[in-house]
Amino acid sequence: MLFSVKSSNPQSINCSFMKTYRRQIREKILQALYTIEIRDTDIDSAAGWLLTEEILADNNAMKFFNMLLNNIKEHKDEIDRYIVKHTFNWDMSRIAIIDKNIIRMALTEILYCEDIPPKVSINEAIEIAKKFNSTDKSSKFVNGILDAIFNDLKAEGKVHKNGRGLIDQSVVKLQKAESESENTGIDT
Repeated sequence: MLFSVKSSNPQSINCSFMKTYRRQIREKILQALYTIEIRDTDIDSAAGWLLTEEILADNNAMKFFNMLLNNIKEHKDEIDRYIVKHTFNWDMSRIAIIDKNIIRMALTEILYCEDIPPKVSINEAIEIAKKFNSTDKSSKFVNGILDAIFNDLKAEGKVHKNGRGLIDQSVVKLQKAESESENTGIDT
């Protein structure tokens, strides 16, 4: 079985371990998702032939690959609802398979990979859309949809990111000041 690397929490893992393969892995996942949608096949069959020896040999790369692909499949309905909500008057079947899967992948990172900044996920999606473009406007379409969804997720408090550069630093400073004032008894 291809997906033998397990995480203690398969829905959300620390993804900061990745070296140079992140984009390569994202591209492989996109190809696997495309294969799954076109051929109606299982994950192992769709993804197995895409993985390079370099990725297979890297335990951390396989963790990232497994986490991302499995979360896309597990949360597909939820992710698709976000896409439908922001693609007014477009049926999901009318959205290019490549664009739809790029958006799914980026949303999965935003929602389930706590330490990858949303802007990184969105920028990676845009770059992959440029490379695998289904139309000359794919990257703009992907950017627009992801930006709108991300803004809604942020407003709803559904984006949970940890670490430096991943959350609004002014909020962190305010929380720290409130915490310090509670400890000292001083009002902020």
